Amino acid sequence: MNNFVYYNPTRIVFGKGTIAELGKLVPTNARVLMTYGGGSIKRNGVYEQVKVALAGRTLVEFGGIQPNPLYETLMEAVAVAKQERIDFLLPVGGGSVLDGTKFIAAAARFQGGDPWQILTGASVTVALPIGAVLTLPATGSESNGFAVISRKSTQEKLAFGSEATYPQFAVLDPQTTFSLPAKQVRNGIVDAFAHVMEQYATYPANAALQDRQAEAILLTLIEEGPRTLASMNDYDARANFMWAATQALNGLIGMGVPQDWSTHMIGHEVTAFYGLDHAETLAIVMPQVLRHQRERKAAKLRQFAQRVWNIGGGDLVEAGVSRMEQFFHSIGMPTRLSDYGISAADAAKKISERFAARNVRHGEHGDLDAQAVKEILLKC
Repeated sequence: MNNFVYYNPTRIVFGKGTIAELGKLVPTNARVLMTYGGGSIKRNGVYEQVKVALAGRTLVEFGGIQPNPLYETLMEAVAVAKQERIDFLLPVGGGSVLDGTKFIAAAARFQGGDPWQILTGASVTVALPIGAVLTLPATGSESNGFAVISRKSTQEKLAFGSEATYPQFAVLDPQTTFSLPAKQVRNGIVDAFAHVMEQYATYPANAALQDRQAEAILLTLIEEGPRTLASMNDYDARANFMWAATQALNGLIGMGVPQDWSTHMIGHEVTAFYGLDHAETLAIVMPQVLRHQRERKAAKLRQFAQRVWNIGGGDLVEAGVSRMEQFFHSIGMPTRLSDYGISAADAAKKISERFAARNVRHGEHGDLDAQAVKEILLKC
């Protein structure tokens, strides 16, 4: 196991009726900017619960944060935060709202010129404090310091991370997820699954506990994911799914082990160029990354097949990847670019050229270059 430092300051407040706890969690004298997406929180009752919990506080609203949060929109929110002298941010929604709000928090305090530099390598050491009310389990953004932001004008999708942008607290009430469309639930299951695989399907590091924890999350998603889709008001299934998605990316299973993240990096470019949902890109790219890297990932992929899918023999690497694809299909998730009318050749050309221009390499070995990305996408 590699050396590591584990840090996670986010207080998780989990369970039925926990939005009412906001009155204790948000500072009494705070000037709060509540951020949200397309307005579903006003239809499912979450908005009213938040308003009641924060009655008496200064509360400013900013809605309209997109599923792939746009820099252009978020800069409008930064202007509001500065104008209204906001000193606390409260995203209410899914991972995109949380990611977008992390950028708002960093950009509102950024002193280095164009805040887009936050996405291109500028250090973020200060940010406005953030809480969170999660209504869509998927990204794990409620208990980490990472965010992914898109820029429409340049067709880019980039990430940043900072200890300054960890939420101070996250309220997770599984009941808030009952009204989610099946597509969003499906996306969340795949997103969480991919997060685990990026930290697990690498090479052995003698990290027995982390392996078992990762496998436990995968098995929970495999068991509880279909239950959430079959019965949208099954509280227990929703609770297990919600907690699994948080555990998938709160940093714990990634401690002391190599991590990949090449699927995410390639998937971000598919979203940037073609507008697919984040999870949709992961379901397309991940199987082909694993196949492309099967020799280097063989030991962990065999373990994945045996421990997660209970496969006993044959080509364990291919069998495990195939079962993963079958699972995605079983919950209604396509796994090919052609399912969305996208040419694999076109995607391979555009995205490999972008990787070449940036001169970057990804993967746990740092060996996935532009040519490898092209080969992977041609198989997608």
